[in-house]
Amino acid sequence: MAVQTAQVTAKTRGELGSRANKRLRDAGLLPGVVYGHKEAVVPVTLTHKEVVNHLNRGLHLFDLQLDGKSEKVLLKDVQYDHLGTNVIHVDFARVSLDEKVKVVVPVELKGEPKGAADGGVLTQLFTQLEIECLVTEIPDALRHNVSEMALNTVLHIKDLTLPPGVRVVLDGELILATVKEILETATAAPAEGETAEPEVIGRKAEDAAEGAAEGEGKGKAEAKGEAKK
Repeated sequence: MAVQTAQVTAKTRGELGSRANKRLRDAGLLPGVVYGHKEAVVPVTLTHKEVVNHLNRGLHLFDLQLDGKSEKVLLKDVQYDHLGTNVIHVDFARVSLDEKVKVVVPVELKGEPKGAADGGVLTQLFTQLEIECLVTEIPDALRHNVSEMALNTVLHIKDLTLPPGVRVVLDGELILATVKEILETATAAPAEGETAEPEVIGRKAEDAAEGAAEGEGKGKAEAKGEAKK
């Protein structure tokens, strides 16, 4: 299946800096840069809503219209605000359709593991993975059916069924997901008639010290009384 592409229109950005970028964002625009293929880095502005809509669809490859010409670009980086919700900057890299690239794609685990019937809980350790493939073969996600996972089993990265020509960058021996029973830690209840009282660290030592001091005081008083006699 051919990779999906989207057309976006950009304009060259003249003003640079955080203040200028804030003014652009306030006007509904999105600052970004285009680089790669040994050509100049070009600061650009795009329509914020248009780009975000494409990002929400999981697109990576774009036909960028800039200064009257079109070129293929790959989304390389997305920067968010401090809350992690609003896109504030994007980076695009120029690419050719016959070159391999590295991109990050989501991992979707489908189905219910059969180990769930025995009390097992599926835990996914990686929600996205970096892959390497041709620009034209970038999948929107890596999907795997976990319905055959029994209790106390693991899924390694190497166990994923990958599309042709796609390679995961991380070590295949790394664990992607587990199906294990979640054990609750129970606190022992006090016996009937007993009152649970938290132990205060150092209480016994303090009590012993106070007792010793009290005994020493009594000893001195008694000694003093004997001397008067």
